[in-house]
Amino acid sequence: MITDLLRRPFSRRVFTRMLGALIAGAAVLRIPVGAQAQTSSQAPAQRASRNGPVSRIAFGSCVHQDKPQPIWDVVNTAKPDVFVFLGDNIYGDSEDAAVLQSKYEKLGAVPGFQRLREQTEVVAIWDDHDYGVNDGGLEYPSKEASRQAMLDFFGEPADSERRSRPDGIYTSYVYGEPGNTVQIILLDLRWNRTELHEVADADKRTSRLAQDMGPYDASLEPGATMLGEAQWQWFQQQLHVEADLRIIGSSIQLLADFTGWESWANFPADRQRFFNLLQTSPVVPTVIISGDTHWSEFSRIDNSGLPFPLMEMTSSGLTEEWQAISPNRHRVGEAFARANVGMIDIDWSMQPPAVVMQIRGVDGDILIDQMVGF
Repeated sequence: MITDLLRRPFSRRVFTRMLGALIAGAAVLRIPVGAQAQTSSQAPAQRASRNGPVSRIAFGSCVHQDKPQPIWDVVNTAKPDVFVFLGDNIYGDSEDAAVLQSKYEKLGAVPGFQRLREQTEVVAIWDDHDYGVNDGGLEYPSKEASRQAMLDFFGEPADSERRSRPDGIYTSYVYGEPGNTVQIILLDLRWNRTELHEVADADKRTSRLAQDMGPYDASLEPGATMLGEAQWQWFQQQLHVEADLRIIGSSIQLLADFTGWESWANFPADRQRFFNLLQTSPVVPTVIISGDTHWSEFSRIDNSGLPFPLMEMTSSGLTEEWQAISPNRHRVGEAFARANVGMIDIDWSMQPPAVVMQIRGVDGDILIDQMVGF
């Protein structure tokens, strides 16, 4: 099955078409030249911008604009229908929008990235370094300028709700027709995220580091959140959009155990709310993709309350590597601190669809290969 999926041809982006204005949650569509945009007052951005079913999706995170980027050869050879950036799409780390813009321009000048944009639908959400500050959240003062710099670079329409929504740049996309519809949901885990809590005790921090764990404790106070209430309501709506496969993009890890680094585990109430929403929403085959860690791994929870195991593939980074891999009892197989990209292959001839998730290294070698069953 895996070999057959990797050998099959994949459709290319041919032209932009209208899709989804009648789907709950649809708000903004990329449309053919000369057509008029259709919007819905009922809900959040939902767009589709390629023709035909999506059979291969690539994704990744953590690409430093000043470093060599051989990984794009792997991506472009694979010819994905869609590429999803999961954050740290540049290492901006500045409150000056001009600095961020110059770093985006460096990324945009990379030949492999240019080829990607020419042949593949590219969508993106941010994490902390392209947001503007390491581990930043609600308190970051230049988020509005960062938003416009990022959306300008990725070609977001001037009238997109992502440019003006008061609580972040979260969005979703629907591709395909009934029977082969895939929805990609991208959550904003920066704009509304409340304060992180650092471990004050020096001995505890030292002990944590010895276990390849970070400096943060869980935020347990009332009101601690990553998404903010408006985004939670939007996310709940998105989980009612009709789809045959749902892919939820999280810039940081969701299923992994508490590591002391940034993850959903730092906000256990939000993490549990996420699981609760999946359990109480219409059942749709669902996988999670994430980035941030500078290593790649596959995580699985069997007892999530869903009729299928909940899976997460972490791909990080496109250039960045972190050798001190944290423990994770939900990890399946090995983790790899090597530059990498994620791939999702979808076989629509089966219902529910057969899904293969892979991590590939810079030589095109397959580091992780998992068949996902629903």
